[in-house]
Amino acid sequence: MADARFFENEGPISIADLAEVAGATLSEGTDPDMLIEDVAPLDVAGPGHVSFLDNRKYVSAFEASKAAACIVSPAFADRAPKGMALLLSETPYRGYARIAHAFYPGSSIQSGIHPAAFVDPTAVLGDDVSIGANAVIEAGASLGAGAVVEAGAVVGRGVTVGAGTVIGAGASISHCDIGATCDLHPGVRIGTRGFGFDMSAEGHLDVPQLGRVIVGDNVEIGANSTIDRGAGPDTVIGDGCKIDNLVQIGHNVRLGKGCVVIAQAGVAGSATLEDFVILAAQSGVAGHITVAPGTQLAARSGMMRDSEPGAKLAGNPAIPAKEFFRQMAVLAKVTKDRGR
Repeated sequence: MADARFFENEGPISIADLAEVAGATLSEGTDPDMLIEDVAPLDVAGPGHVSFLDNRKYVSAFEASKAAACIVSPAFADRAPKGMALLLSETPYRGYARIAHAFYPGSSIQSGIHPAAFVDPTAVLGDDVSIGANAVIEAGASLGAGAVVEAGAVVGRGVTVGAGTVIGAGASISHCDIGATCDLHPGVRIGTRGFGFDMSAEGHLDVPQLGRVIVGDNVEIGANSTIDRGAGPDTVIGDGCKIDNLVQIGHNVRLGKGCVVIAQAGVAGSATLEDFVILAAQSGVAGHITVAPGTQLAARSGMMRDSEPGAKLAGNPAIPAKEFFRQMAVLAKVTKDRGR
């Protein structure tokens, strides 16, 4: 259950309405007017709560749960405790996400400019923007309708921010165009100079970084992640990408649509990630290579060369995951035999 100090609950909501929200079907005999007050995990849910089962590892918790209702695959419906109402769905986790959004649609932010904010007279502000205390909007910047700039954030000269985008507290963005309905978490740094030098014993000479960062629509960028501007070509983040906390994206990198980059992963300069690539935590992609659509790179793996579409890779340097785990099994057997 969410802490009421931080999250405002819109319940109760009828189970029939929740089923419609989730795209689920009510189990036979369920009272459509039953009121549900909140979402809760299986092990702590009680009367008035709806939970979900998405992983067979938690079937025992499902069987013992006191939840009034549960979103579950039809395959597990016969394991439900007596009296539990079921919302039957082939995608219960997605259904839960939609229901949780219904209960907690997010705090409404009052539009307006805080007296302690600085907005340059040449900045262009859309309708209903919100600008927090000590935020800075520099010359020629543009905020779309409903954009939010939280306390202490800086929107640099000439930057454009799309409608409904939220820029978190203390973030700084420069040399970039940000799409609509993006969520930039606190401390994000976008548009800082790319890491480019002509290296010599005479001293390393900075190469001017003259590109931009172009961020598409519906992109989320986690806290304290950094995206460098291009050296000449732009750095591009495609529509719908999800970037976790503490991620580094180098200059000239191009991410296609729907890519997922998880915590502490890094992408070196001029690499290309095509559509729907997934980089797991602490993985890395070398510069100037192409990661084919649908590739999945396992945690703490390092990718040194181009991949094939849909590849599942692991290890450093990364190889097909099945091959990697076979090698690990052989190595474990060899070391065990030597121990004997």
